[in-house]
Amino acid sequence: MDSHEVLHNAIEKVGAKKVAGDMKVSTSLVYKWCQPSPGDDSVIEPSGARNPLDRVVALLESTGDADVVQWLCERAGGFFVRNPEVSGVRIDAEYIANTQRIIEDFSKLLRVLSDAITDDGEVDEAESRRIRSQWQRLKRYGEAFVFACEQGLFAEAD
Repeated sequence: MDSHEVLHNAIEKVGAKKVAGDMKVSTSLVYKWCQPSPGDDSVIEPSGARNPLDRVVALLESTGDADVVQWLCERAGGFFVRNPEVSGVRIDAEYIANTQRIIEDFSKLLRVLSDAITDDGEVDEAESRRIRSQWQRLKRYGEAFVFACEQGLFAEAD
């Protein structure tokens, strides 16, 4: 989906007037964000305006820093997981073994969490940071595994 389509769908749910008021811009600008903008090669005469999503993409491309995206994901209640580099090389058994080790590590982490709660009934700040770090690592690894499956990297060689 193009950025203007994403915005159109989101804005349609609450109304352009509300978005315009909340963002302190004109309603007509909000409507223009929902149309193809200059630079959209799929439209002969685009009538839209460069929208906030296109600007965030430009910022990401300019800085090369995915922390911008991570911050947005956190604001939306989520977490950014970068797709792994796919070089056309098939994934071997070592990758699967590494995945199994990560899952085993996570299982150990859950055991530590359970022990911490059983021990004193709470998880302190340092324990929380370790748990969060391990959880984020596991999500990244899991996404890499699923992405590799989607790319056919586990398929039989031709």
